Amino acid sequence: MIIIPAIDIKDSRCVRLTQGRMDEETVYSTDPSEVARRWASSGAELIHLVDLDGAVEGNAKNYDVIKRTASSMDVPVQVGGGIRDLKTAGLYLNTPGVKRIIIGTAACEDPEFLRALTKKYPGRVAVGIDAKDGLVAIKGWVEVTDERAVDLARRLEGEGVACIIYTDISRDGMLMGPNVEATREIAESVSIPVIASGGMTSMKDIESYKSVRLEGVIIGKALYSGNIDLKEALAAAKG
Repeated sequence: MIIIPAIDIKDSRCVRLTQGRMDEETVYSTDPSEVARRWASSGAELIHLVDLDGAVEGNAKNYDVIKRTASSMDVPVQVGGGIRDLKTAGLYLNTPGVKRIIIGTAACEDPEFLRALTKKYPGRVAVGIDAKDGLVAIKGWVEVTDERAVDLARRLEGEGVACIIYTDISRDGMLMGPNVEATREIAESVSIPVIASGGMTSMKDIESYKSVRLEGVIIGKALYSGNIDLKEALAAAKG
């Protein structure tokens, strides 16, 4: 299990939102690339970048910032937010330092697009499943669908998806602990590797995930608040 620091980008700045609400932000840095280098120097093997503006607007709004961040260090990044067509996907996947992209809304609404992507870029397309009360949320968490998160996960089997990134929106940015059981349900329902996200608060939460079959855990606000030290988290995950 690896620990993946998250950098959420809004208006070219590194921010954290509360439960994905765009009007409830805390700005941690005006230079996301500096934050990325800090996490890289602490031992991170992969960094999670999200274009929050892009997720809502459906485009690569903060591409220049993401490109600069990805090229500023040797550690690879995975990128999500607003990737809803082949042109945008190709733009990111041809950017130095980008290991893979994360598809959310498009994976839910356009399975043919997802198939085209995984065929063209095998092993480089992850799907983000964001859930609220067990139901899939899309378009930057603005809309909640009628599809259960676990059903979407099962629907992805055989589609060539590199991994699933599962986020419980109710826990994200709240520092109230992760939804371990919901994550376990997803992980046990599919053979696709799963990365957990949302709600990480303390080192105990890392321990709680060790009983779940996970590729990794994304940590955001807890790193910025100092609740979790990245070097300690990395050591605990490997222990």
